[in-house]
Amino acid sequence: MFSQQDQELMQLALDLAKRGRFTTSPNPSVGCVLVKNGQIIGQGFHFKAGEPHAEVMALRQAGEQAKHATAYVTLEPCSHYGRTPPCAKGLIEAGVSKVIAAMLDPNPQVAGRGLQMLQDAGIETSVGLLQEKAENLNKGFLYRMRTGLPFVQLKLAISLDGRTAMASGESKWITGELARSDVQQARAKASAVLSTSATVIADDPSLNVRWQQLPAKIKQEYAIEDLRQPIRIIVDFQHKILPSHQLFRTNSPVWLVSDKVRDLSNYPDFCQHIQLKIAENQTALPALMQELANRQINSLWVECGATFAGALIEQNLVNELIVYIAPKLLGDQARGLCKLPHLHQLADAPQWRLQSVEQIGSDLKTIYHRT
Repeated sequence: MFSQQDQELMQLALDLAKRGRFTTSPNPSVGCVLVKNGQIIGQGFHFKAGEPHAEVMALRQAGEQAKHATAYVTLEPCSHYGRTPPCAKGLIEAGVSKVIAAMLDPNPQVAGRGLQMLQDAGIETSVGLLQEKAENLNKGFLYRMRTGLPFVQLKLAISLDGRTAMASGESKWITGELARSDVQQARAKASAVLSTSATVIADDPSLNVRWQQLPAKIKQEYAIEDLRQPIRIIVDFQHKILPSHQLFRTNSPVWLVSDKVRDLSNYPDFCQHIQLKIAENQTALPALMQELANRQINSLWVECGATFAGALIEQNLVNELIVYIAPKLLGDQARGLCKLPHLHQLADAPQWRLQSVEQIGSDLKTIYHRT
């Protein structure tokens, strides 16, 4: 159905889309390539929410040449008015003759309507080219649209014997510098970083993206003012987080979560409180996930201790385990990976499927999905 050239052009659109991976949230990363008579006449990608979409950028570059062109887009063109006009309408007005989309947009405001709008205007459409790659590019956005929950990645750094810290709590640093740089990239891609008051009190982290630790190639591609800092979300039911914590020395959003009213008059303006409403027969963590999805959090990068990690796993709220394994042995007195107090039989142990293994410096990065 699709030619080799079609695949190459869609791959180019996907490569363009990746350029928005640190900046587009809560919007998806999208790329577009316009081709006419075998020549690329326009290309673009969506850079930031509220700014022009990929199709608009490509059409601007193509100008009048866009008439009778073919558009390759990594996600179905939108059909609704949001912060910007519908991209499907722009393609119609430009006079393109064909649109090839990698996948349908599961956003209920689109969900096939974009392609239908194009078809109704007499434009030929196709969908499904390099769909798996397109899905992987926007896992968080797609998961939230399909389930009403954010895509949760639980990051763990362990020794060869599965320990996360010495008995004293000392854990800096189990992994090497390159692995820590990789974590900074993952934070930068996430909509938000989730942690707990216990972790903040123990380690006093900033939980922001440290620009200086990103690879030189990324720093050359983005200006620091364009790099979107993830929202830092702290579960703090006992209201233990204080304005003196390191979190508040970096000017990027902090959300403190509890189920009680909280006075933030002594906290910086970028700090806000989420008073979690927990429905009858519901526990706090599922309620939190629903609330965060309602606030357009696509993907959550979780850095926490063994208790919270275990709770997320037990309640089946983790989509990916990201485990960095350092070539060290910490011994049986060191702290364990996660607490699963309700697990008593091996047959009930949560099962995970290995997705990838990558060596980063002297460490291994392994990614698992829940089976």
